Amino acid sequence: MIVTSHAAYAQLQRVYRLARLHVNFFQPVEKLVTKTRQGERTHRVYDRAQTPYQRLCATGVLTPETDRELNALYDSLNPLHLRRQLERELDRLWAFAAPDPHRLPRDIDPATSFPTSRPGGATVTPSVTLSFESTRTGG
Repeated sequence: MIVTSHAAYAQLQRVYRLARLHVNFFQPVEKLVTKTRQGERTHRVYDRAQTPYQRLCATGVLTPETDRELNALYDSLNPLHLRRQLERELDRLWAFAAPDPHRLPRDIDPATSFPTSRPGGATVTPSVTLSFESTRTGG
C-alpha cells in the first residue's frame, strides 16, 4: 500500500504503535540456540518461546525505574482488547488505500472481461493462451 496523505500516514502510525505493543508484549518467539549438521540433515534446537518483553526482563539490564514502567505498561494492557483495537485501526487504514492502477477490480473476471477499445479509437483484441489440456484431442 502506498501512503498518499497525511491522514493515512497518521493512521499508519497508530497501527504501528498498537502492533508494536502487541508484538513486544504478547507474541512469543522461539530463538534458535544451536544448529548442527548430521550428514544431509540439520538439527536445530530452540529455546522456550518468550515474548521480547520477557526476554528483556530476563537479561537483568533494566534499571529499576524502567522495569517498573514496563511492568506498569504490561499490566495495563489487555491482549484481546489490544488485538480488537489493532483490527479496527487496520480497517480504518484500508479506507485510505488507493486502488492499484495495475490490477483489475475484484469483481471483474480477467478471463472474460477486457477493454474493447483504447483511447484514440484503437481496437484491442484479447490475447489467448492455450494450455495443454485445452488442445488435447480425444478426451
